[in-house]
Amino acid sequence: MAPDTVLRPPQRLTRARGAQQAAWLEELPRLAARMLDRWELTPERVAEPGGRTSMTVLVRCADGERAALKLCAPGAPGAAVEAAALRRWNGRGAVRCLREDAEAGALLLERLHGETSLRSLPESRAMLEALETAHRLWVPPGEQHPFPSVAELTAPQAERIRRVGVTAGNGLYAPLAEEALRLREELLAPGAGAERALLHGDFRQGAVLAADAERAPWLAVGPEPVVGERAYDLARLARDRLHDLVASPGAAAITRRRVAQLAESVDADAERVRAWSLFRAVESGLRHLAAGQRAEAEMLLEFAAWL
Repeated sequence: MAPDTVLRPPQRLTRARGAQQAAWLEELPRLAARMLDRWELTPERVAEPGGRTSMTVLVRCADGERAALKLCAPGAPGAAVEAAALRRWNGRGAVRCLREDAEAGALLLERLHGETSLRSLPESRAMLEALETAHRLWVPPGEQHPFPSVAELTAPQAERIRRVGVTAGNGLYAPLAEEALRLREELLAPGAGAERALLHGDFRQGAVLAADAERAPWLAVGPEPVVGERAYDLARLARDRLHDLVASPGAAAITRRRVAQLAESVDADAERVRAWSLFRAVESGLRHLAAGQRAEAEMLLEFAAWL
């Protein structure tokens, strides 16, 4: 096997990585080859287009079982934390972890149908399936868990919003940035949003894949585990299929109605879902703006303005 060609990182990953990841990307084919050898795996192909913080190689185990070798980039949520969440769920609503090597950033996962996500379904059906999957994931995090809280996770995000949206001279977006910061303070005030569930963290239709497993037809992948209230997970789901939403007549009204329906479907506070949806959209929009991805940034910030 020639790892530099057979196990070449997909373009989406190479475009998304910054200069600090150059050494990891250069070493990635050889790291994959070492893990294949160590775990006695036969590679089939690298999954395309893949993610922006990991590479997945579709493999067969020594006993013939189909699996997926995931190699996580440094600076990503981390293989150890992801594996801990997958163990906690133990196949309930999520892919199972078969083996892990946290030091190498490697996870061996059960194989799902990576080419078929909930985005392949009509919008209304996809949302119903997504919510059913999310319900399975929202469990207590357990004692002495390794997962960050929503407050801890969003603290550096809030600082970036302040830096990029308020102090960097982006006057057009300053009101949205200030509103996002104000809402976060209210959402995390003592006594507010006291719910403590294990959340997926990046829950969206594209992160729920078709499965052969008898336990569920759809299973979640790629968690960025965090502990907090369900409204935080719903906030990412609220802006799913954003390109289609932006192109729809009456997009603002559709957005507000979607947020209300998501909240009602799980008996969550609609105002908290709205607030987290705005914060997360502003954070993502300003992050794209800082990276020079202006079209994507403007779309996310427009979504936030509708809220």
